[in-house]
Amino acid sequence: MAGKTAKNKSLSSAKNNKEDEFYTQLPDIEKELKYYRNHFKDKVVYCNCDDPRVSNFFVYFSLNFERLGLKKLVTTCYKNQERDLFSQNNSESAIYLEYNGDKNGNNIPDPNEIGTIDLKGDGDFRSKESIDLLTQADIVVTNPPFSLFREYIAQLIEHDKKFIIVGSQNAVTYKEIFTLIKENKIWLGNNSGDMEFKVPDYYEERATRYRQDETGQKWRSLGNICWFTNLDISKRHEDLILYKTYNEEEYPKYDNYDAINVNKVAEIPMDYKGAMGVPITFLDKYNPNQFEIISSNDIRLNENVPFKEHGLIKDKDGTINGKPTYVRIVIKHKKL
Repeated sequence: MAGKTAKNKSLSSAKNNKEDEFYTQLPDIEKELKYYRNHFKDKVVYCNCDDPRVSNFFVYFSLNFERLGLKKLVTTCYKNQERDLFSQNNSESAIYLEYNGDKNGNNIPDPNEIGTIDLKGDGDFRSKESIDLLTQADIVVTNPPFSLFREYIAQLIEHDKKFIIVGSQNAVTYKEIFTLIKENKIWLGNNSGDMEFKVPDYYEERATRYRQDETGQKWRSLGNICWFTNLDISKRHEDLILYKTYNEEEYPKYDNYDAINVNKVAEIPMDYKGAMGVPITFLDKYNPNQFEIISSNDIRLNENVPFKEHGLIKDKDGTINGKPTYVRIVIKHKKL
């Protein structure tokens, strides 16, 4: 439990200090994106939170441009015209790169095949120039700033864009994000858990989840990272195999909600017809044809229990015999 607390504090610290430069490794990108290959044919991919000349997202899509059958690749980055991965955003203007595929037959994105276009502004994903590029894109793939995750997702939804993005699993507890998950407008991708990111030299050294390699490069590991998407994947249609049956002793009810508590996703009872509070890690196994996510507000035992805009069982109201529990998502079986 101490390890989980340290990881959560690490992400909270990054958010509070606006330390948003967590650069995703190529193997982590490859590990996730292999499940989406059928979605990319004839599509314009936009990476709008990446230094286009050194981003591993640009590397992945440019090297796999023909194999994926892409139409175009566009990448932008906030206030960055330096070739250093961590430019500290000193430039007030920025560029974007556009790649339309291999022209000379060597299957490598050569510099003369990559178009470099100046932006008038700073390249912020919220700027008019970046939004204009967004409207031309089919799929957005990137690692957006953790501290702006709500705003970033809202923009994608507003413009009705498909996306595959990296985020903290804690984001599922944000009322804005959880509402979208509950309405099946976004869901978790294939991989979640520990991910290690490159971070700039000016980041503070941490007591935990931090290292420097032999070159002096700083790295940060975050243990509750996942991918968010609204592209269909086969995992989303796989039933969770259940083996437990319900009994009152093992599955106590909450003091303030008409639902039983389930401590582990693997222990969801196969035969309980009512509401069940399960850990947020359930979303990694969520099949909307097998389960329904419901709001905790619908199962309050009396009107004195506060209305929770996020619709989760959490905080002091999520007690069992007076003892608080961790955050719970409320679900019901669909097939019983």
